[in-house]
Amino acid sequence: MWYVNKKIMVREALSSPDYRGDYPYQGIGTITTVMVRTFVALELSETVRGRLKEAQDVLKTSSSRLTFVDPSLIHITVKFLGEVDEKMLARIRDALKPVQYQPFPVSAGNVTVNNPRRPHTVWCAIGDNGNGERLLSLVEDALSSLGFPRESRKFTPHATVARVKYSDPSLFAVLDQLKGRTYGECLVSGMKLKKSTLTPRGPVYEDLLEVKW
Repeated sequence: MWYVNKKIMVREALSSPDYRGDYPYQGIGTITTVMVRTFVALELSETVRGRLKEAQDVLKTSSSRLTFVDPSLIHITVKFLGEVDEKMLARIRDALKPVQYQPFPVSAGNVTVNNPRRPHTVWCAIGDNGNGERLLSLVEDALSSLGFPRESRKFTPHATVARVKYSDPSLFAVLDQLKGRTYGECLVSGMKLKKSTLTPRGPVYEDLLEVKW
């Protein structure tokens, strides 16, 4: 599998007949592998993202420890590919380019947590009339030959607005204030393959491919 992590790749390199004892990780070997964190996403309009920022401002009144997503980066993840070998990116792009779908509307609804008992994400529920799940199936069909497994869980369209480091009752009090609010609609007319670089200030995204419909 091409999306395995570095530890597995080190183990495989050490067992290779070509291993010469100078692998670069921890001073052993010659194979260099650059791993890239990637995912397939749908973009939301600037208007919807701006309204979700208003929800973030309300969430900031909670005494819970939350890390907020930069409003300009709020998106819908269709499929997270994980850490993949940089040399595989061209093949991933080639696999995704032919994936065609029709533009469809999405609506940004209630802001809530992923799990009230053990919340780790605050997200906005997305209404898409099942289009996201159907698109995911096409994406997984396209990537199956490259070894990417299908999702075992049902697709739940959402846009993450914050991550929960520590929660207290004030978080749910604030969510009650947001209950019933909606954040607009927009038309999705394509998908993107994105690269995510994690930094102390949060992730930095780079578009690797855009497929328009």
